[in-house]
Amino acid sequence: MFKSIYPYSGEVVAEYEEDAAPLQKVEKAHQVFSTWKNKSLAERQQLIVRFAEVLEYRKLEYAKIISLEMGKLYNEALAEVEKCAITTRYYAEHAPEYIQPLVMQSSFPRAYTSFEPMGTILAIMPWNFPFWQALRCAVPNLLLGNTVVLKHASNVMGSALKMQEAFLEAGFPDGAFQALFLSSDKVEQIIADPRIKGVTLTGSGPAGSSVASLAGKYLKKSVLELGGSDPFVVLKDANIQLAAETAVKSRFQNAGQTCIAAKRWIVEEDIYDEFKELTLNHVSKLKLGDPFDTQTTLAPVSREDLAISIEKETNKLIANGAKALLPTEREGCLLSPTILEITRSHSAYYKEELFGPVGFLLKAKNTTEAIEIANETPFGLGASLWTQNMEQAAGLMRQIQAGSVYLNSMVKSEGALPFGGIGDSGYGRELGKYGIQEFANVKTYAIQI
Repeated sequence: MFKSIYPYSGEVVAEYEEDAAPLQKVEKAHQVFSTWKNKSLAERQQLIVRFAEVLEYRKLEYAKIISLEMGKLYNEALAEVEKCAITTRYYAEHAPEYIQPLVMQSSFPRAYTSFEPMGTILAIMPWNFPFWQALRCAVPNLLLGNTVVLKHASNVMGSALKMQEAFLEAGFPDGAFQALFLSSDKVEQIIADPRIKGVTLTGSGPAGSSVASLAGKYLKKSVLELGGSDPFVVLKDANIQLAAETAVKSRFQNAGQTCIAAKRWIVEEDIYDEFKELTLNHVSKLKLGDPFDTQTTLAPVSREDLAISIEKETNKLIANGAKALLPTEREGCLLSPTILEITRSHSAYYKEELFGPVGFLLKAKNTTEAIEIANETPFGLGASLWTQNMEQAAGLMRQIQAGSVYLNSMVKSEGALPFGGIGDSGYGRELGKYGIQEFANVKTYAIQI
């Protein structure tokens, strides 16, 4: 039995039974694939556009279930659904150029590569962006001609069901996209099934390691988008006002439950005190409360066990010398915004990802040290660099070890830009043309006339 619990009140929103025979859904997806793969791209595009229309038409309904299940601010939930619709339309428009055959120069008179569907893809997705994380996998794969089964996080099964219903309403064949109501300890039987041709996971490091091992065991292609400890590097010539405002927005949106949040604010010492004052001022204005209250600007953490864990980790850091500029206070899932002033040694040796409303602030002597600190992490998802020296910025961006580096902007994902990490942040890419090619059979045709 899976329960959706409203984090703000602790009220049980809904309960869902576990699938008694999940492999029947896998078989259904496999059967649909046999005909779905032969649909023309134009036919699949038409259905994808209809799906975007369903998202737009039902966005209020979908935003409500997101907020009820994982506590996201209602306006942020609404923005999430709208982003899904925008990206769906983007893929519908650009899929032809992303998967068109490529002519190859070789010893053969004629040769080309073609991007062809593989089969059914298993998507294992998290609760922090219930629609966005799932659909940025599902939409490109369905356009390519694959089918998708979604094993969603146990607290957002209602969102998974809404997405399944939306695809059916748009006219997709029954089985093209299905939600699996399945506990994590039963995932291996799905990955092991020969009808599953690939697996993609967005989640924690331990979950990623487990899924990668299983995918390797059964020789399945995998994509992992894992955690991050994203640096937010502010140099002395930066627009400090804008940088401080953006740092707070990046860290505390979605209650800090974002893999690409600005988790470490690394600031040159010449502007450190000013930046600290500005950020503390912005954070002090955040209002913690009911996600459906329009005055609320900081949502509760998604589950109480997660809130307790964040509180413990924060206290552990303070016991080890971190300075609490704003201390943690907790009531159930409500966790106050926290700012910890840490040293370089804390940054280098603390290997966890604090997935909640906690920001780390640390001082760098100069630009060189700031970049060194940015890279002192096993993670490598995103990074943000702030400077007005465009000539210097190009070189510094190349030095930062991450899957994405944003200049004078917070890190954010969008349909056109490939997204993914290196190191402990995983491998493979979502979004952009690489997102639709990850689970394609890149098939070579060599023709001797």
